[in-house]
Amino acid sequence: MLAAMGKNVELKARVRDLAEARKTAAALGARYMGLQEQVDTYFPVVQGRLKLRQIDGLRAELIWYARPDLAQARTSLYHRAPVANPETVKTVLAAALGVLAVVHKRREIFLWQNVRIHLDEVAGLGAFLEFEAALGDDQPEAEGQAPLAHLVQLFHIPSEALVPVSYAEMIPESTVSHSGEIYLPFQRS
Repeated sequence: MLAAMGKNVELKARVRDLAEARKTAAALGARYMGLQEQVDTYFPVVQGRLKLRQIDGLRAELIWYARPDLAQARTSLYHRAPVANPETVKTVLAAALGVLAVVHKRREIFLWQNVRIHLDEVAGLGAFLEFEAALGDDQPEAEGQAPLAHLVQLFHIPSEALVPVSYAEMIPESTVSHSGEIYLPFQRS
């Protein structure tokens, strides 16, 4: 039996100044949830996107999700499954499917109402801001769209900064090895 599918409305944008975004989140009264070092390994699939997310100090999870590639707030449907042995699972999936890309990022997480605010530094790509409004099964998409539209105004996000695709699709092919590993490692400061 499949677990219930999750649903959220999300939006991603490039930002010039994460410190300014951090101040805006604090001014909103968003609750700081922590800093994570994440490695997402993406695998090619017929439909949607599939990634193995490994987070320093936390349990890994396999995440399948589907959403349109639009430079605006859009609905994402997903399934998540905890993974006890991520290296073994990664080896099996890589052997069966291949690897599209491996994305290294440092993510600060804030929570405002039902919206997770992510401040991301992505190796080889730069700084990004991401909003994810969680929705219940019966909640209409509009209930996720409204808070995101409000946040776009508060964070002063211009439409040209909006990003329609995942980080994996933004990585230049010249920086990805045959195993999908990025040649530009994330530099810890």
